[in-house]
Amino acid sequence: MPLIELGKIVADSWTRVGDDDALPLETPAIVSLARLRRDGDALLTRNAPLGVLVPSDTQADDLADLVDRVSLFVIEFPKFRDGRGYTIARTLREHHHYKGELRATGHTLPDQYTFLIRCGFNSVEIPEGANAERWAEAMKSYDIVYQSMLGNDETLSGLRRRLELLDPPV
Repeated sequence: MPLIELGKIVADSWTRVGDDDALPLETPAIVSLARLRRDGDALLTRNAPLGVLVPSDTQADDLADLVDRVSLFVIEFPKFRDGRGYTIARTLREHHHYKGELRATGHTLPDQYTFLIRCGFNSVEIPEGANAERWAEAMKSYDIVYQSMLGNDETLSGLRRRLELLDPPV
C-alpha cells in the first residue's frame, strides 16, 4: 500500500507481520500491539526497526513504555469520523515526547490529511483504490487554521491579533 509523506507519494519499506508469523531478520517489521505485549522482549531485541499497530481504542498512556523502544506507531482509524487516533498521536507527541514516526492507517480521507499532520502524524497509508494524487494535493488545501498544532503555523485568532496590533481599530 502506498504512503503519503509530506505531500509526496512514497513506497512503504515496512512489512506487516501476523501474530503467529516469523519476523523478517533484516527489514523493518510491524506487529500488532497484542503480539508486542505477548512477545515483547524477544521482538524488541532484534537488530531491525520494529513498529506496532495500535487499535483506536488504545489509551495513549498505555503506550508510554514503548516510546523509546519502537520506531513506528501505526494508528488505526476504523471509521473516517473516529477521532481517537488524533488523540493518541497528539498525546504521544506532547505528553510522552515521542520522536519517531507516526502513521495513520484505515479509513481516512484526503480532506483529513492536514489535520493528521497537525496532530503529529508523519505518514498516512493511502487506502486501496484511493486517488493518490488527490492525497498529494490535499496538503495544500488549508493555509489558515483555527487550532494551534505541533509546529509553527499561525492560527486565525493569532493572525487577527497581530493585524490589530499593526492597524488598531478606531
